[in-house]
Amino acid sequence: MKRKKFVPLIIISFLGCLLTACGDGATHAKTQFDRSTAQKYESAISAGMTTTVGLKTDGTVVAAGQNEYGQCDVSEWTDIVAVAAGDFHTVGLKADGTVLSTGHLTSGKLDTGGWTEITAIAAGAFHTIGLKADGTVMTAGSDSDGACDLSDWTDIIAVGAGNSHSVGLKADGTVVAAGNNQVGQCDVSDWTDIAAIYVGNWNTVGLKTDGTVVACGENKYGECDLSDWSDIVSVSVGAFHTIGIQSDGSLVVKGDDRAGQPDAAGWTDIVAVAADTHSIGLRKDGTVAALGSKLDNRCDVSGWTNIGPRE
Repeated sequence: MKRKKFVPLIIISFLGCLLTACGDGATHAKTQFDRSTAQKYESAISAGMTTTVGLKTDGTVVAAGQNEYGQCDVSEWTDIVAVAAGDFHTVGLKADGTVLSTGHLTSGKLDTGGWTEITAIAAGAFHTIGLKADGTVMTAGSDSDGACDLSDWTDIIAVGAGNSHSVGLKADGTVVAAGNNQVGQCDVSDWTDIAAIYVGNWNTVGLKTDGTVVACGENKYGECDLSDWSDIVSVSVGAFHTIGIQSDGSLVVKGDDRAGQPDAAGWTDIVAVAADTHSIGLRKDGTVAALGSKLDNRCDVSGWTNIGPRE
């Protein structure tokens, strides 16, 4: 897995919560795709605690949900190649490697204006992470738990941000983490052969090169009981649930089921998923499905079209 300049490998953090999700289940779509294909679509959809953000194929951005702090003020963004939604802020990676941010100003998590040569972004509850083309990492925001103390990280090819922890995937398939480890969400030091990382509020999930999954962190609802998953090409970690996409396009879901998220397992033609207090599915045709918490209209995505990697 090689890092390419200005081509995003986004592991977006999905935070927050009152969730809902899930149970086990799978329904098969007539779509076959591999990890490299899934990777292209992951950067096009993101779910924050109060919002849903979508990247359109023309490089513009749409958002739905709460806008109390301007976290949905993305209509003027252009030339975007990846999006990431935090609790109350939204981040966009431009094709030239610079970064746009909007939303809540607290903690300095919007201080990304001087960033350059960024290839991937992640948005946490109180901080923002940018991966540079040379494998080092930039951070902005609160460092009260050490989540922004990443200056010694090198050889990083993907990043993720949780409530107050940060995770990095190294080129050799190992994983590093920093910040709050109250529920073991940073216990990744023995992980190997990891192809991608996915970070939730209090969880970290690693997709292995063989399509199996490892997880650590909060497991109150079984959201980390993923050892039976196989043939996975993409994952999203919600507030209290985890969704996986298998190579045949079917979905598997584990975690809390209080808001109807098990129904996400019935979605078809899904090429990317995003989760927080709600579940979002990006279909192959560029439309979007949503389930879960409808507070602040964060699930009002039925009219979205042409969502996908920037062409």
